[in-house]
Amino acid sequence: MDYIAALEKSLGKKAVIKMLPLQPGDVLDTFADVSDLVEQFQYKPTTLVEQGIEHFVAWYREYYKT
Repeated sequence: MDYIAALEKSLGKKAVIKMLPLQPGDVLDTFADVSDLVEQFQYKPTTLVEQGIEHFVAWYREYYKT
């Protein structure tokens, strides 16, 4: 829901949300381990999700002139 809230904020629109029961294949939790990425490439993301969404929406609007 935080992701949707960030999209709503960046787009200036309220999302129409239809909460449905879990669907086959839905993942409840993920446990991503990026330690190899950090170790091998010294890469550690520093952009917050909210900032990334904001930058993507700005790029999208500029690119598609919306």
